[in-house]
Amino acid sequence: MFGSLKSKSKTSARNQIAIEGVRNGILMLPKNEHRAILEVAALNYELRSDEEQDAIIDIYESVLNSVGVPLQILIRTREIDMDKYLEDLRKRHKNEKEKIYREQLENYDEFIRTLITDNKILTRHFYIVVPYQPETKKNKKTDFGLIEEQLRQRLDIVVKNMARLGMHAFQIDSLKVLDLFYSFYSPKQAKTQPLTERVLQSVHATLVQKGEADEKAAKSAKKSQKRTA
Repeated sequence: MFGSLKSKSKTSARNQIAIEGVRNGILMLPKNEHRAILEVAALNYELRSDEEQDAIIDIYESVLNSVGVPLQILIRTREIDMDKYLEDLRKRHKNEKEKIYREQLENYDEFIRTLITDNKILTRHFYIVVPYQPETKKNKKTDFGLIEEQLRQRLDIVVKNMARLGMHAFQIDSLKVLDLFYSFYSPKQAKTQPLTERVLQSVHATLVQKGEADEKAAKSAKKSQKRTA
């Protein structure tokens, strides 16, 4: 999806994920490739009439033809950790003064516990991955501002086309991008140990610093080339 590298050796997920940096919600990958990610609201196709379904298909076909760049559609299904939710219910029950509401909370708590005994509670998110790779000479870095501008234009086109389908789309920021990787490569750990804002900021800062360092090195090399020319 984002340049994952497979290896036969037992290496960590961090070493297998080829990310050079993340900045302003944009992934910087090897070979001067970049990705921006849109999260898209779901559309309940099955509940639409036959005429509406036909119209949606026609618009969707038109959307794909008008974008002009290859897109990747990503669907992530994650299991929700219900322990925190049940803990919140217990606190509400403890603090509730009215008897009728306390009884309702008890019944609801019992219902939820029965439900999750044999069933997993899942949440589903939909994403569109928008690529950009500037046409440059080998090993030559492109100014990040130009890359960001080009990706914003592509994102704007996709967002407007999604609106034609009645679907709201928005770009996820750098922290959410990192959390997406975390849940993808460590699903069990992500369920029981969700990333905190502090940890996300730490990882984000490390990747951003790396990305900025690479950009400074590229600009320095460009200046050196001009001096020698």
